Order: sequence, then C-alpha cells, then structure tokens
Amino acid sequence: MNKAYSEKEYVELINSALYGFVELTGGEEDEVSEAMLYSLKNGGKRVRPMLVLEFCRVCGGDVQAALPFACAVEMIHTYSLIHDDLPCMDDDDFRRGMPSCHKQYGEATALLAGDGLLTLAFSVLSKAALSAERKIEAVKVLADCAGHLGMIGGQTMDLAHEGQKITLDQLRKTDALKTGRLIRCACALGCIAAGADEEMHKAAEKYADSIGLAFQIVDDLLDITSTAEELGKPVGSDEENEKSTYPALLGMEKSVQLVDELTAEAVNALKIFGDNSRFLADYAVRLSKRNK
Repeated sequence: MNKAYSEKEYVELINSALYGFVELTGGEEDEVSEAMLYSLKNGGKRVRPMLVLEFCRVCGGDVQAALPFACAVEMIHTYSLIHDDLPCMDDDDFRRGMPSCHKQYGEATALLAGDGLLTLAFSVLSKAALSAERKIEAVKVLADCAGHLGMIGGQTMDLAHEGQKITLDQLRKTDALKTGRLIRCACALGCIAAGADEEMHKAAEKYADSIGLAFQIVDDLLDITSTAEELGKPVGSDEENEKSTYPALLGMEKSVQLVDELTAEAVNALKIFGDNSRFLADYAVRLSKRNK
C-alpha cells in the first residue's frame, strides 16, 4: 500500500509544485505572470488536484509522478474562476475574500492571466515523469473536460439560462458540465497516472459525478444561507442574476437530502478500493458539510 497523505500534506505538496511552475523572468511580461500567481495563491481548497493525487495513490501509482497532472487541472480551474469573475461573465469583485484578478490587475491582464494558465496547464502536464502514452491520454481527457463540450459548454449554458426558468434536468446537465466535468477529469487523471484498470476508472467516475453534483448543490445552498464574510465573495448572486438553482427548484430540505444521497453514492462507489479509500470517503462527507 502506498504512503497515505493527510489533507494538509497534500495541500503543501500541491502548492509547492504549483507556484514553482509559474516563471518570473524580470521582464515586462511579468505582470501577467504575477496575476497568474496572485490567483493561484488566492486560497482554494485544492479539491481537484487532491483528487488527482489520491486516486493515483489508491490505484497503486506514484503520487510524486502525478503532481504535474494535479497542477495542470488546478491551473484550468483557476483560469475558469478568473474568467468567471469578469464583468462580461458573473461580474464578481471578490474571490475568497480578496479582490478578483480583474479588480487587482485590470480586465485585460486578468483575461491574459486566465489564458496564460490555460495554456501553461498543458505544458505542465507534459512534464510528468510518466510514459508518453499516459501523458497523451491525459492531454485528451483534460482538453475534452475543459473544452466546449465540457466545462466551457456548461458555462455557456449557465449564462444562457440567466433570467429563465429551466427544468431540473436542464440544471443537472449544466452543472454536470460546468462543475462536474473538471472534477471527473481530476479523478480520471489520477487513474491514468497510476495505470488503473477499467473497473477502477468506472468507480472513480461514479465517485466524481456524485460529489460533483453534491458540490454544486452545496454551493447553491451556501449562496442563500452563508454570509459574504464566510464565503469570501458576495452572496445572493444567484437570485440577483435570476439563476435557476436546486433550492429554487426543489426547496431547501430536498436539496440537503439530495446532497446526502449523492454523498452516500460516492462513498459506495469506493468499495472496490477497500480500506485504502478511507480518505476519499471522508473527503466526500467533508465536502458535503462545508460552510464555504
């Protein structure tokens, strides 16, 4: 059995590698590099890179070798947040209690910082000390999940639905792409790094889909029940932007119940990993009970 890591150890490992991949040259182009680092360093739970590393571990792989995969998916996630906050998208001035990238550096630099992280992600992924076959598979999975049929497609649908009443099926499809697809990607990248078999891949996908939807429902609930101080960003924006949400469609009680059901499904999907999956099971529960 591979060495087990705590959440704190994972975060330290990820941050150390992540920041080291952004090069400062001392030239004029450093403004965009600094904006990239600003957003990478602006907190975050490191959910996605942690899932990469832990699925790699439980599938028998080398966590250190998977670090570039983990950093790549976090760069994609961070770029999406920079762009999400822009005035042409969600128009948010704060992210995790700090000024959004465009409020700190201006809209043009923020846009370029997002683009910079998107492109850097694939360079970083290629640096993994893994076989060419595994890296090629990882490139395809990351591009598909982040692209127009994945996360970007979900963001497009989310914007199109503002001010509209949509069905629960439409909402679930939107969130499966916008939020869930990158979480599924993270779990898949961990499996790819470890050379996991098909059964492990399917279990990881089921776990990812369940916690991905639960994660979004919890986000919707927190937008109603939390405060700006707790979340580090404005609350009530879903109602202000006339977005359809799970609490709006199902009610608060049923939304909480659905989170619990999805979390149980995620934990159940881990059975093939035995006792080695305790971290992932506990992590699913912690994510469902988070307050920010």
